[in-house]
Amino acid sequence: MKLIVIALLLLAAPVIAIVAIGASLPQSHVASGTVTFPHRSQAEVWRVISGPPDWRPEVQRFESLPDRDGHRRWREYGSHGRSIAYELVESDPPRKMVVRIAEPKLPYAGTWTYDLQPQGDGSRLTVTEAGDVYNPVFRFVSRYVIGHTATIDAYLKALSAKLPDAR
Repeated sequence: MKLIVIALLLLAAPVIAIVAIGASLPQSHVASGTVTFPHRSQAEVWRVISGPPDWRPEVQRFESLPDRDGHRRWREYGSHGRSIAYELVESDPPRKMVVRIAEPKLPYAGTWTYDLQPQGDGSRLTVTEAGDVYNPVFRFVSRYVIGHTATIDAYLKALSAKLPDAR
C-alpha cells in the first residue's frame, strides 16, 4: 500500500508543479514579431494580410460570418479539427489592422495588431499579439512548451513564403 501511495505522489507531482507554475504566471501576455519585405509595397502586403487566409498552411478552410456591429467576421478551420471565429475590430488600410478572437468560451482570448510601415522601397510588418490564457495548464504550455510567439512565427513564415523576398 505504501508503494502505491508513493507511486501516486510521484505521478501527481509533475501535474501539481505544472498547475502551480501556470497559476503563478500572468494571465496576460504581449508578444510580437517583424518581417521586412524590401520590394513589396504596403498596398501589396495589405492585400494579402487583409484578404482570405488561404495562403496560411494551418488554415484548412475558412468561411465568412455575418458582420457584427459593422465589423467583418470569419471562421478559420485548422488542421486539428478546431475552428475559431475572428472579428476585424480596426482597419486603416494599408497601415493597421486589429483582429480579435470572437469566441467567448475558449480558454484563451486575444487580439493581433498588424502594423504595416514603409521601409525604403518596401514595407515592414510587425504583428503584436495581446493574449489572455485563462487556464493555468494552458498558460504553462503557452509560455514554456509552445512559446508566446509560436502563432506569430508561423504567420510570418507563411507570409514570407507567399511574398518570397522577405527578410
